[in-house]
Order: sequence, then C-alpha cells, then structure tokens
Amino acid sequence: MSRKIVIAIGGSSGSVYAKLLLEKLASRKELTLGVVMTDNAKINWEIEIGKWDPSAFDVDYYDNNDFYAPFASGSAQYDTMIVCPCSMGLLSRINHGISNDLITRSADVILKERRKLIIVPRETPYSLIHLRNMTALTEAGAIICPATPSFYSNPNSLEDIALTVVDRIIDLADIDQKETYRWGKS
Repeated sequence: MSRKIVIAIGGSSGSVYAKLLLEKLASRKELTLGVVMTDNAKINWEIEIGKWDPSAFDVDYYDNNDFYAPFASGSAQYDTMIVCPCSMGLLSRINHGISNDLITRSADVILKERRKLIIVPRETPYSLIHLRNMTALTEAGAIICPATPSFYSNPNSLEDIALTVVDRIIDLADIDQKETYRWGKS
C-alpha cells in the first residue's frame, strides 16, 4: 500500500532541509508525495540554493492557492504532513486554524483526521508566543521537530549537518531508511 505524504515548504530560511527531504523521498516508489510551497519559500530557495524547478523532483506539485488538491480534504487519506521549514507566521496560522491557503488547510485536515503532522520550525530564539503556539500544536497532536542539527556523527559538510535533521524527520514520519547515522552503532 502506498503512503500518501504532503510536504509543505514554508517561507523561513532553511531551504536545504526541504531540498534534502525531497531528494531522499522523491525516488521512493512506495510513497505518493504532494508538495506545496509558499511564495516566500520560492524566494528563499532561490537565495539559498538557486533556481526553483518543481520538475526536478518526481512529486505531485500543487500551487498554494489550489484548494482542489487532494490533501485539502480528509477523504483523500493522506496520512502524514511535513512542514519543512516552517516560519513562525505559518506555525501560528496553523495553530489558530486559519485555513487561508493550501498549506494551512491541509494542516487543519491532518489534525482533524488525527493523522501525523510534523512541523519543522526554523527560528531562533523563540518568543513566548512561539512557545505557546508550539505547545498548543503539540497538544493538538502535532510533532514539533526544530531544525536543530546534531554533531555527534561528525558531519563534514553543510548538507551532512542538515541531514541530521532531515533523517530525524524521516524517522518521525515512520519511513524506513537504512542510510543514516544511528547513535551507538558503528
């Protein structure tokens, strides 16, 4: 059975996380991936990585204003949504149920259907408002996975560092992966 996953790319810095996530998951035949990104995400992608080309990944790409996308409804049975990276504005809109675009509507659907929502905020430091929004989303069933890399795997490049977060996201989404660093295993 194919897993259906929404990857939403928000407008904060950290496009490398989304790029690596797409690279690792797009070739997986057992996954159906729907991808949507904000206008600011496209701008940041171009600043941080280069030209955004949706055809570079084997995914179903949707415009953020397309409320006819399948994952805008619970009946499509997408089981997981990953928001990576997630700005604090987007996180706040999700927390408050402001479904004014495809990303926020899809997050609302995932939460109401009691499915898995993984939010990867890329911000520092956190204000009390940020922390309360993250607390409320956690209480609603979301998983908050800050884009905080680890270093115990002795990463050698920026991408290796970012992969420490991406691999954690993939684990949280219950997607099997073999090529990742595991603590205590050589």
